[in-house]
Amino acid sequence: MSEFRRQIEQAIPALRRYGRALTRNAETADEIVQDTLVRALRSEHLFRGGDVRAWLYTILINVNRNRLRSLSRRPVLASISETDAVTGSVELDGRDIARALDELAEEPRAALLLVVLEGLSYREVAEIQGVPIGTVMSRLARARTQIKSFLDGERPPLRRVK
Repeated sequence: MSEFRRQIEQAIPALRRYGRALTRNAETADEIVQDTLVRALRSEHLFRGGDVRAWLYTILINVNRNRLRSLSRRPVLASISETDAVTGSVELDGRDIARALDELAEEPRAALLLVVLEGLSYREVAEIQGVPIGTVMSRLARARTQIKSFLDGERPPLRRVK
């Protein structure tokens, strides 16, 4: 087994963990991780060296973006659950944090998960997302502020759409 394939194999648990956090669904995460691995192995000749894990995260993010773009063309049906009602509880639990993460837009959530869950540096996240490091810092600040507001019970401000 080549060194490249060994590094890919070692990255699978981290890819699955990040995929599950990104998609919030184990089945979907496994599908995008599988697509990522297939694309990586087919494109081995395009790998220019460096960190294989960062390259795989880039592929995974692109696969997920393509999935979201495809889903955005279809209508979404959502059920109303009892947990959607506003409660007066002051205690926080994992569900509150998960719901706060669910409220974030894709880019800030992806950046936050790469830093917090995967332990990557801002520079690595910038390379993975293909943006300047300042953009990553801005996305992280926005994500942290929105999560704090959500956990404090504040409603997000409405945005004017022209």
